[in-house]
Amino acid sequence: MFDLNKIESTYLIGEIGINHNGDIQIAKKLIDAIYACSWDCAKFQKRNPDIAVPEDQKAVMRDTPWGRMKYIDYKYKVEFNKKEYDYIDQYCKEKPLAWAASVWDLDSLEFYMNYNPPFIKIPSAMLTNSELITECSQTGLPMILSTGMSTLIEVDNAVDILKNHASSFAILHCNSSYPANESELNLSIIPMYMERYECIVGYSGHEYGLEPTIIAVTLGAKIIERHITLDHGMWGTDQEASIEIKAMDDLKKRIEKVKVVIGQPKKEISPSEIPIRKKLSGK
Repeated sequence: MFDLNKIESTYLIGEIGINHNGDIQIAKKLIDAIYACSWDCAKFQKRNPDIAVPEDQKAVMRDTPWGRMKYIDYKYKVEFNKKEYDYIDQYCKEKPLAWAASVWDLDSLEFYMNYNPPFIKIPSAMLTNSELITECSQTGLPMILSTGMSTLIEVDNAVDILKNHASSFAILHCNSSYPANESELNLSIIPMYMERYECIVGYSGHEYGLEPTIIAVTLGAKIIERHITLDHGMWGTDQEASIEIKAMDDLKKRIEKVKVVIGQPKKEISPSEIPIRKKLSGK
């Protein structure tokens, strides 16, 4: 079983989400990208639109590539079901590559548990859904919770549930705007979370660029989740706040470099300094 507490290098999650636009071939290409860039996990979103979509949003009309339709119909249009997830499950096993999903409701949890996922992700939108967090925690799978658009009291309440019921858990700091404004990212929350909750802390980034994500790693984030896309110009609300394949590869390499540069909190004379020390001080 995947063990959150044994993460050594930064764990990279490629959030495909709904950027596949209901097309399994797009999902396949994004899985290929995650694998090629040596990221750790492909992640999707699973929901029952009848439950997950707020009532006042269901009948709202929306322009889509498939014509103008009600929002609830659009959400069904881009929702993967058993046929697609069976394919995803087999395709990832063949690589091999881990895959997971955010679950938005109890129906989706029941569906998700038919597979063998490494963890359960609770999206920020469901952070106040105590029943869902409790039921997910009681599966025994590791839990990862995003904490965007939430008050500290709300995060405290969710973490209390995780502490009482989950086998292990991690929380991700994030800003839920797509794309997020850099002035609102407040990455100082990461070390604050580490001290307050004494658990694995990560970062789910929705901003332009890579620098804030790199900074998050320097601040102690052990899990990084970024939305990914084949092309920012593709249709969909999440595409603009995602990173393309080249940036995925760049992010992986830059995070690895961060680890080398930071090193360990142990003061020593480095090998390259020894001859310089001898030359300048005679010691």
